[in-house]
Amino acid sequence: MKRLFGVFVNGLIVENPLFVIMIGLCSSMAVTTTVANGIGMGVALTFVLVMSELIISLFRNLIPDSIRMPIFLIVIAAFTTIMDLEMKAYFPALSKSMGVFIPLVVVNCIVMGRVEAFSSKQPVADSTVDGLGMGIGYTWVLIALAVVRELLGNGTLLGRQIMPSSFSPMIFFVLPPGGFLVFSLWMAASNNLRRKLLAGKKPEPTQDSCCTLPENGSAEKA
Repeated sequence: MKRLFGVFVNGLIVENPLFVIMIGLCSSMAVTTTVANGIGMGVALTFVLVMSELIISLFRNLIPDSIRMPIFLIVIAAFTTIMDLEMKAYFPALSKSMGVFIPLVVVNCIVMGRVEAFSSKQPVADSTVDGLGMGIGYTWVLIALAVVRELLGNGTLLGRQIMPSSFSPMIFFVLPPGGFLVFSLWMAASNNLRRKLLAGKKPEPTQDSCCTLPENGSAEKA
């Protein structure tokens, strides 16, 4: 359980896909103009990521290395299509407002990166938890960005007027430059928290750390 909890927290903060690994930024900047879009994109990617990692981990020993990438794409595309059709059926307004960004989950770097780097090599439980952690880590960042951008850019949250009638919306925040500004401020705060969480942990030994150099200048085994 402790190992799985570590895998989960890794995706939330330690190796957050947006603030630390910095992949999948295009869609995050595009959809976070409203909180509803941020939640929708986060839920969609989390579903695709968890299910794709689960299936690929389950069949990892049966997938030939020579054709693994096409198989990964087929699995990801299948779950992306399922989510796209579900959103069109039950949340048509949200699906329409997000445009092509839900279908483009199939080529999202976060999904393909975790499938290739993690689930194709790890057991099912670890892969499922990794997908959940990475997905929730991605989602909370989208919501954090969207709250600031919608509130300052439109004066609303989830479409409801929050700011007083005298408030003048700052359109800058719903434009790309405003998105990058908010992203950079949130990333600075998140990285500060990450450093504090990792401060008490000893670094993992590396191949270069097998020898130390004492004061007399001669190499000595550590």
